[in-house]
Amino acid sequence: MSGEAHAQAAAGPVKVGFMLPYTGTYASLGNMIEAGFKLYVQEQGGKLGGREIQYFKVDDESEPSKATDNVNKLIKRDQVDVLVGTVHSGVALGMAKAAKESNTLLIVPNAGADAITGPLCSPNIVRSSFSNWQPGYSTGVVVAQKGHKRAMTITWNYAAGSETVKGFTEAFEKAGGKVVKDLNLPFPNVEFQALLTEIAAQKPDAVFAFFAGGGAVKFVKDYAAAGLDKTIPLYGSGFLTDGTLEAQGAAAQGLQTTLHYADNLDTPRNNAFRKSFALAYKANADVYAVQGYDAAQILAAGLAAVKGDLSKREALTTAMRKTTVDSPRGRFTLSAAGNPVQDMYLREAKGTNNEFKAVAVKALADPARGCKL
Repeated sequence: MSGEAHAQAAAGPVKVGFMLPYTGTYASLGNMIEAGFKLYVQEQGGKLGGREIQYFKVDDESEPSKATDNVNKLIKRDQVDVLVGTVHSGVALGMAKAAKESNTLLIVPNAGADAITGPLCSPNIVRSSFSNWQPGYSTGVVVAQKGHKRAMTITWNYAAGSETVKGFTEAFEKAGGKVVKDLNLPFPNVEFQALLTEIAAQKPDAVFAFFAGGGAVKFVKDYAAAGLDKTIPLYGSGFLTDGTLEAQGAAAQGLQTTLHYADNLDTPRNNAFRKSFALAYKANADVYAVQGYDAAQILAAGLAAVKGDLSKREALTTAMRKTTVDSPRGRFTLSAAGNPVQDMYLREAKGTNNEFKAVAVKALADPARGCKL
Protein backbone atom coordinates (compact mmCIF):
# COMPACT_ATOMS: atom_id res chain seq x y z
CA MET A 1 0.00 0.00 0.00
CA SER A 2 1.49 3.36 -0.94
CA GLY A 3 2.01 5.94 1.79
CA GLU A 4 -0.87 7.99 0.44
CA ALA A 5 -3.28 5.06 0.27
CA HIS A 6 -2.26 4.03 3.79
CA ALA A 7 -2.94 7.53 5.12
CA GLN A 8 -6.37 7.49 3.47
CA ALA A 9 -7.20 4.08 4.97
CA ALA A 10 -6.23 5.38 8.40
CA ALA A 11 -8.43 8.44 7.88
CA GLY A 12 -11.51 6.52 6.66
CA PRO A 13 -14.19 5.25 9.03
CA VAL A 14 -13.60 2.42 11.49
CA LYS A 15 -16.05 -0.35 10.55
CA VAL A 16 -17.92 -1.71 13.57
CA GLY A 17 -20.06 -4.82 13.03
CA PHE A 18 -22.91 -5.43 15.47
CA MET A 19 -23.91 -9.09 15.61
CA LEU A 20 -26.77 -8.97 18.09
CA PRO A 21 -30.28 -10.39 18.58
CA TYR A 22 -32.68 -8.02 16.82
CA THR A 23 -35.63 -10.48 16.79
CA GLY A 24 -36.93 -13.06 19.26
CA THR A 25 -36.60 -13.42 23.05
CA TYR A 26 -33.47 -11.29 23.38
CA ALA A 27 -34.31 -8.51 20.87
CA SER A 28 -34.72 -5.83 23.54
CA LEU A 29 -31.28 -6.73 24.96
CA GLY A 30 -29.65 -6.37 21.55
CA ASN A 31 -31.28 -2.98 21.05
CA MET A 32 -30.11 -1.75 24.47
CA ILE A 33 -26.52 -2.84 23.81
CA GLU A 34 -26.46 -1.04 20.46
CA ALA A 35 -28.06 2.08 21.99
CA GLY A 36 -25.46 2.18 24.78
CA PHE A 37 -22.55 1.75 22.36
CA LYS A 38 -23.79 4.49 20.01
CA LEU A 39 -24.48 6.86 22.94
CA TYR A 40 -20.82 6.82 23.97
CA VAL A 41 -19.70 7.44 20.38
CA GLN A 42 -22.19 10.34 20.09
CA GLU A 43 -20.83 11.82 23.35
CA GLN A 44 -17.35 11.82 21.73
CA GLY A 45 -18.67 13.84 18.77
CA GLY A 46 -19.16 10.75 16.61
CA LYS A 47 -15.44 9.88 16.42
CA LEU A 48 -13.09 7.55 18.32
CA GLY A 49 -9.33 8.04 18.00
CA GLY A 50 -10.04 10.78 15.45
CA ARG A 51 -11.93 8.38 13.13
CA GLU A 52 -15.59 8.33 12.10
CA ILE A 53 -17.45 5.13 13.00
CA GLN A 54 -19.41 3.20 10.36
CA TYR A 55 -21.89 0.56 11.55
CA PHE A 56 -22.90 -2.78 10.02
CA LYS A 57 -25.61 -5.00 11.52
CA VAL A 58 -26.48 -8.70 11.41
CA ASP A 59 -29.33 -10.29 13.38
CA ASP A 60 -27.82 -13.35 15.09
CA GLU A 61 -31.36 -14.70 15.81
CA SER A 62 -29.91 -16.21 19.05
CA GLU A 63 -29.20 -19.26 16.89
CA PRO A 64 -25.82 -20.97 17.54
CA SER A 65 -26.05 -23.12 14.38
CA LYS A 66 -26.05 -19.93 12.26
CA ALA A 67 -23.25 -18.20 14.19
CA THR A 68 -20.40 -18.99 11.78
CA ASP A 69 -22.35 -17.99 8.64
CA ASN A 70 -23.64 -14.82 10.30
CA VAL A 71 -20.30 -13.67 11.67
CA ASN A 72 -18.65 -14.28 8.27
CA LYS A 73 -21.11 -11.80 6.69
CA LEU A 74 -19.41 -9.16 8.86
CA ILE A 75 -15.83 -10.48 8.68
CA LYS A 76 -15.66 -11.47 4.99
CA ARG A 77 -18.44 -9.57 3.23
CA ASP A 78 -18.38 -6.25 5.14
CA GLN A 79 -14.70 -6.56 6.21
CA VAL A 80 -15.37 -4.96 9.59
CA ASP A 81 -12.49 -3.86 11.81
CA VAL A 82 -14.28 -4.70 15.05
CA LEU A 83 -17.03 -7.17 15.97
CA VAL A 84 -19.44 -6.34 18.81
CA GLY A 85 -21.61 -9.24 20.03
CA THR A 86 -23.54 -10.94 21.45
CA VAL A 87 -26.15 -11.91 24.06
CA HIS A 88 -26.54 -15.68 23.67
CA SER A 89 -23.50 -17.62 24.94
CA GLY A 90 -23.81 -20.35 22.30
CA VAL A 91 -23.68 -17.76 19.51
CA ALA A 92 -20.84 -15.87 21.23
CA LEU A 93 -18.72 -19.04 21.39
CA GLY A 94 -19.09 -19.36 17.59
CA MET A 95 -18.15 -15.67 17.20
CA ALA A 96 -15.10 -16.08 19.45
CA LYS A 97 -13.83 -19.05 17.40
CA ALA A 98 -14.26 -17.11 14.13
CA ALA A 99 -12.64 -13.98 15.61
CA LYS A 100 -9.69 -16.02 16.86
CA GLU A 101 -9.19 -17.74 13.47
CA SER A 102 -9.46 -14.51 11.44
CA ASN A 103 -7.69 -12.36 14.07
CA THR A 104 -10.62 -9.90 14.09
CA LEU A 105 -11.11 -7.69 17.15
CA LEU A 106 -14.11 -8.89 19.18
CA ILE A 107 -15.76 -7.08 22.09
CA VAL A 108 -18.38 -9.20 23.89
CA PRO A 109 -21.03 -6.90 25.43
CA ASN A 110 -23.06 -9.56 27.23
CA ALA A 111 -22.59 -13.34 26.81
CA GLY A 112 -21.09 -14.68 30.03
CA ALA A 113 -19.75 -18.03 28.73
CA ASP A 114 -16.74 -18.75 30.93
CA ALA A 115 -14.80 -20.20 27.95
CA ILE A 116 -14.62 -16.82 26.16
CA THR A 117 -12.13 -15.56 28.75
CA GLY A 118 -11.08 -19.14 29.61
CA PRO A 119 -9.88 -21.70 27.02
CA LEU A 120 -10.93 -19.46 24.07
CA CYS A 121 -9.13 -16.37 25.42
CA SER A 122 -7.13 -14.42 22.87
CA PRO A 123 -5.37 -11.02 22.75
CA ASN A 124 -7.99 -9.78 20.25
CA ILE A 125 -11.03 -10.72 22.43
CA VAL A 126 -12.26 -8.69 25.41
CA ARG A 127 -15.53 -8.65 27.32
CA SER A 128 -17.34 -5.59 28.72
CA SER A 129 -19.89 -7.56 30.75
CA PHE A 130 -19.18 -10.46 33.15
CA SER A 131 -18.38 -14.16 33.24
CA ASN A 132 -21.20 -16.47 34.32
CA TRP A 133 -19.04 -17.48 37.27
CA GLN A 134 -18.95 -13.92 38.73
CA PRO A 135 -22.61 -13.30 39.77
CA GLY A 136 -22.88 -16.94 40.89
CA TYR A 137 -19.78 -16.63 43.07
CA SER A 138 -20.78 -13.29 44.62
CA THR A 139 -24.25 -14.61 45.49
CA GLY A 140 -22.62 -17.63 47.17
CA VAL A 141 -20.57 -15.25 49.32
CA VAL A 142 -23.73 -13.36 50.38
CA VAL A 143 -25.82 -16.46 51.12
CA ALA A 144 -23.03 -17.90 53.31
CA GLN A 145 -22.61 -14.57 55.15
CA LYS A 146 -26.31 -14.66 56.03
CA GLY A 147 -25.65 -17.85 57.99
CA HIS A 148 -27.38 -20.31 55.66
CA LYS A 149 -25.81 -23.79 55.82
CA ARG A 150 -27.84 -25.97 53.40
CA ALA A 151 -28.80 -24.70 49.97
CA MET A 152 -30.42 -26.05 46.82
CA THR A 153 -29.85 -24.64 43.33
CA ILE A 154 -32.25 -24.54 40.39
CA THR A 155 -31.64 -23.52 36.78
CA TRP A 156 -32.03 -24.48 33.14
CA ASN A 157 -29.76 -27.28 31.96
CA TYR A 158 -27.51 -25.18 29.69
CA ALA A 159 -24.13 -23.46 29.88
CA ALA A 160 -25.17 -20.15 31.48
CA GLY A 161 -27.17 -21.96 34.14
CA SER A 162 -24.60 -24.61 35.02
CA GLU A 163 -21.66 -22.14 35.02
CA THR A 164 -23.52 -19.67 37.27
CA VAL A 165 -24.50 -22.47 39.68
CA LYS A 166 -20.87 -23.70 39.75
CA GLY A 167 -19.73 -20.21 40.79
CA PHE A 168 -22.37 -20.12 43.55
CA THR A 169 -21.42 -23.58 44.84
CA GLU A 170 -17.70 -22.75 44.88
CA ALA A 171 -18.16 -19.66 47.08
CA PHE A 172 -20.90 -21.14 49.31
CA GLU A 173 -18.98 -24.35 50.06
CA LYS A 174 -15.66 -22.51 50.51
CA ALA A 175 -17.43 -20.58 53.31
CA GLY A 176 -18.61 -23.80 54.98
CA GLY A 177 -22.06 -24.23 53.40
CA LYS A 178 -23.28 -27.31 51.54
CA VAL A 179 -25.31 -27.51 48.33
CA VAL A 180 -27.53 -30.51 49.06
CA LYS A 181 -29.11 -30.75 45.61
CA ASP A 182 -28.86 -29.20 42.13
CA LEU A 183 -32.18 -29.11 40.30
CA ASN A 184 -32.50 -28.34 36.60
CA LEU A 185 -34.87 -28.59 33.66
CA PRO A 186 -34.37 -28.26 29.89
CA PHE A 187 -34.10 -24.72 28.42
CA PRO A 188 -36.53 -22.91 27.99
CA ASN A 189 -39.02 -25.18 29.83
CA VAL A 190 -41.01 -23.45 32.62
CA GLU A 191 -42.84 -26.42 34.19
CA PHE A 192 -41.51 -25.85 37.71
CA GLN A 193 -44.15 -27.63 39.81
CA ALA A 194 -42.36 -30.96 40.43
CA LEU A 195 -39.12 -29.18 41.32
CA LEU A 196 -40.88 -26.79 43.73
CA THR A 197 -42.45 -29.83 45.44
CA GLU A 198 -38.95 -31.28 45.87
CA ILE A 199 -37.67 -28.02 47.40
CA ALA A 200 -40.60 -28.04 49.86
CA ALA A 201 -39.78 -31.67 50.82
CA GLN A 202 -36.02 -31.09 51.28
CA LYS A 203 -36.49 -27.85 53.32
CA PRO A 204 -33.08 -26.25 52.59
CA ASP A 205 -32.09 -23.00 54.37
CA ALA A 206 -31.98 -21.15 51.03
CA VAL A 207 -32.49 -21.59 47.28
CA PHE A 208 -30.26 -20.11 44.57
CA ALA A 209 -31.84 -19.67 41.13
CA PHE A 210 -30.54 -18.71 37.71
CA PHE A 211 -33.27 -17.83 35.22
CA ALA A 212 -33.71 -14.82 32.93
CA GLY A 213 -36.46 -13.17 30.89
CA GLY A 214 -39.86 -14.89 30.70
CA GLY A 215 -38.61 -17.96 32.57
CA ALA A 216 -37.51 -15.79 35.50
CA VAL A 217 -40.95 -14.15 35.61
CA LYS A 218 -42.76 -17.47 35.83
CA PHE A 219 -40.30 -19.03 38.31
CA VAL A 220 -40.51 -16.17 40.82
CA LYS A 221 -44.33 -16.13 40.58
CA ASP A 222 -44.59 -19.92 40.94
CA TYR A 223 -42.19 -19.92 43.93
CA ALA A 224 -44.39 -17.38 45.72
CA ALA A 225 -47.63 -19.12 44.68
CA ALA A 226 -46.31 -22.34 46.25
CA GLY A 227 -45.81 -20.42 49.52
CA LEU A 228 -42.09 -21.17 49.54
CA ASP A 229 -41.12 -17.49 49.81
CA LYS A 230 -42.54 -17.52 53.36
CA THR A 231 -40.26 -20.29 54.62
CA ILE A 232 -37.22 -20.67 52.31
CA PRO A 233 -35.46 -17.47 51.19
CA LEU A 234 -34.79 -17.27 47.45
CA TYR A 235 -31.62 -15.67 46.05
CA GLY A 236 -30.44 -15.30 42.48
CA SER A 237 -27.95 -14.04 40.00
CA GLY A 238 -29.12 -10.51 39.09
CA PHE A 239 -30.71 -11.70 35.85
CA LEU A 240 -33.52 -13.24 37.92
CA THR A 241 -34.86 -9.72 38.55
CA ASP A 242 -33.30 -7.61 35.77
CA GLY A 243 -35.87 -6.32 33.30
CA THR A 244 -38.49 -8.63 34.87
CA LEU A 245 -39.70 -6.83 38.02
CA GLU A 246 -42.72 -5.21 36.40
CA ALA A 247 -44.02 -8.58 35.19
CA GLN A 248 -43.13 -10.36 38.45
CA GLY A 249 -45.09 -7.85 40.53
CA ALA A 250 -45.56 -8.53 44.24
CA ALA A 251 -43.87 -11.97 44.04
CA ALA A 252 -40.43 -10.39 43.51
CA GLN A 253 -40.51 -7.70 46.18
CA GLY A 254 -37.60 -7.99 48.61
CA LEU A 255 -35.71 -10.55 46.50
CA GLN A 256 -31.95 -10.22 46.88
CA THR A 257 -29.60 -10.81 43.95
CA THR A 258 -26.05 -9.87 43.01
CA LEU A 259 -24.84 -8.29 39.78
CA HIS A 260 -22.24 -5.81 38.53
CA TYR A 261 -24.86 -3.04 38.26
CA ALA A 262 -27.73 -1.65 40.32
CA ASP A 263 -30.39 0.70 38.93
CA ASN A 264 -29.94 3.40 41.55
CA LEU A 265 -26.15 3.51 41.99
CA ASP A 266 -25.97 7.10 43.21
CA THR A 267 -22.73 8.25 41.61
CA PRO A 268 -22.16 11.29 39.39
CA ARG A 269 -21.05 8.94 36.57
CA ASN A 270 -24.15 6.73 36.69
CA ASN A 271 -26.55 9.66 37.14
CA ALA A 272 -25.06 11.49 34.13
CA PHE A 273 -25.18 8.32 32.03
CA ARG A 274 -28.83 7.56 32.89
CA LYS A 275 -29.84 11.13 32.13
CA SER A 276 -27.96 11.16 28.82
CA PHE A 277 -29.48 7.78 27.83
CA ALA A 278 -33.03 8.86 28.75
CA LEU A 279 -32.69 12.06 26.69
CA ALA A 280 -31.30 10.18 23.67
CA TYR A 281 -33.71 7.25 23.64
CA LYS A 282 -36.75 8.20 25.78
CA ALA A 283 -36.11 5.01 27.78
CA ASN A 284 -34.39 4.01 31.02
CA ALA A 285 -30.93 2.50 30.74
CA ASP A 286 -30.33 -1.00 32.10
CA VAL A 287 -27.35 -3.30 32.63
CA TYR A 288 -27.32 -4.19 28.89
CA ALA A 289 -27.08 -0.52 27.91
CA VAL A 290 -24.18 -0.10 30.37
CA GLN A 291 -22.35 -3.08 28.83
CA GLY A 292 -22.79 -1.64 25.31
CA TYR A 293 -21.61 1.79 26.48
CA ASP A 294 -18.50 0.26 28.07
CA ALA A 295 -17.74 -1.82 24.95
CA ALA A 296 -17.41 1.52 23.12
CA GLN A 297 -15.23 2.93 25.93
CA ILE A 298 -12.82 -0.04 25.66
CA LEU A 299 -12.58 0.38 21.88
CA ALA A 300 -12.05 4.13 22.33
CA ALA A 301 -9.10 3.51 24.66
CA GLY A 302 -7.43 1.32 22.02
CA LEU A 303 -8.05 3.74 19.15
CA ALA A 304 -6.86 6.74 21.18
CA ALA A 305 -3.57 4.99 21.98
CA VAL A 306 -2.76 4.43 18.29
CA LYS A 307 -4.33 7.72 17.11
CA GLY A 308 -6.81 5.77 15.00
CA ASP A 309 -4.17 3.69 13.17
CA LEU A 310 -5.62 0.16 13.12
CA SER A 311 -2.42 -1.25 11.57
CA LYS A 312 -0.75 -0.86 15.00
CA ARG A 313 -2.61 -3.93 16.23
CA GLU A 314 -0.46 -4.93 19.18
CA ALA A 315 -0.42 -1.41 20.65
CA LEU A 316 -4.19 -1.17 20.07
CA THR A 317 -5.10 -4.45 21.82
CA THR A 318 -2.63 -3.79 24.66
CA ALA A 319 -4.20 -0.37 25.31
CA MET A 320 -7.72 -1.86 25.25
CA ARG A 321 -6.71 -4.46 27.84
CA LYS A 322 -4.77 -2.03 30.06
CA THR A 323 -7.48 0.65 30.26
CA THR A 324 -9.40 1.54 33.41
CA VAL A 325 -13.02 1.94 32.30
CA ASP A 326 -14.90 4.83 33.92
CA SER A 327 -18.17 2.90 33.79
CA PRO A 328 -21.64 3.83 35.10
CA ARG A 329 -21.31 0.60 37.15
CA GLY A 330 -18.13 1.94 38.81
CA ARG A 331 -14.54 1.91 37.56
CA PHE A 332 -13.19 -1.44 36.42
CA THR A 333 -10.09 -2.91 34.82
CA LEU A 334 -9.70 -5.97 32.59
CA SER A 335 -8.00 -9.18 33.70
CA ALA A 336 -5.11 -10.68 31.71
CA ALA A 337 -7.77 -12.85 30.02
CA GLY A 338 -9.82 -9.77 29.01
CA ASN A 339 -12.71 -10.04 31.50
CA PRO A 340 -13.89 -7.18 33.78
CA VAL A 341 -12.43 -7.16 37.31
CA GLN A 342 -15.39 -5.46 38.94
CA ASP A 343 -17.36 -4.82 42.11
CA MET A 344 -20.36 -7.11 42.48
CA TYR A 345 -23.36 -5.50 44.17
CA LEU A 346 -26.00 -6.91 46.48
CA ARG A 347 -29.34 -5.55 45.26
CA GLU A 348 -32.89 -5.75 46.62
CA ALA A 349 -36.05 -5.62 44.49
CA LYS A 350 -38.16 -2.58 45.42
CA GLY A 351 -40.95 -1.55 43.08
CA THR A 352 -39.49 -1.86 39.59
CA ASN A 353 -35.89 -1.17 40.68
CA ASN A 354 -33.06 -3.42 41.81
CA GLU A 355 -31.79 -1.15 44.56
CA PHE A 356 -28.19 -1.08 45.73
CA LYS A 357 -27.78 -2.55 49.23
CA ALA A 358 -24.02 -3.16 49.56
CA VAL A 359 -20.90 -4.25 47.73
CA ALA A 360 -21.09 -8.06 47.84
CA VAL A 361 -17.48 -8.58 46.65
CA LYS A 362 -14.92 -5.88 45.80
CA ALA A 363 -13.06 -6.14 42.47
CA LEU A 364 -14.02 -9.75 41.74
CA ALA A 365 -11.81 -11.34 39.05
CA ASP A 366 -12.91 -14.41 37.12
CA PRO A 367 -10.36 -17.24 37.62
CA ALA A 368 -10.01 -17.62 33.79
CA ARG A 369 -9.47 -21.39 34.10
CA GLY A 370 -7.99 -22.82 30.91
CA CYS A 371 -6.79 -19.48 29.50
CA LYS A 372 -3.31 -19.69 27.98
CA LEU A 373 -2.07 -16.39 26.53
